[in-house]
Amino acid sequence: MTEIKKVSDQFSAAGQISPEDLQQAAKEGFKSIVNLRSPKETGFQADEQEQTKAVGLDYVNIPLNPSEPNQELVNKVIHEIENLPKPVLVHCAAGARASAIALIATATQDSLTPEEIRAKAQDLGLKLDQPHLKQFLEQDTHERVRS
Repeated sequence: MTEIKKVSDQFSAAGQISPEDLQQAAKEGFKSIVNLRSPKETGFQADEQEQTKAVGLDYVNIPLNPSEPNQELVNKVIHEIENLPKPVLVHCAAGARASAIALIATATQDSLTPEEIRAKAQDLGLKLDQPHLKQFLEQDTHERVRS
């Protein structure tokens, strides 16, 4: 099975998952899958939504560019995640986007401080220059300064 990083009790992250991984995720108690990959990416599984539904899990696909942060799309993903049955497995191609989004979702849900977010990122082996996480931390810090 693809390596799954547990970010919190509610959110985990992985790289590309296979149909077998979906079956295992269902057995392990996951309730929802969030796919951050674009259909244009090499290795995108066009039938993943059908495969996910077949094993009884909810499914959302919101493509995020791995190198270009987009706060509007990140907000959309977080909103979708908040409304999905938990726990949620977020995945992308290699796991960096998914780990960043799972961490942002955790930070939002648990009101983590920037210091707690940075420490959690380090625990996960997630680089702070991951574009979506970097943007989130910069935005969060900017909003704290303005408050």
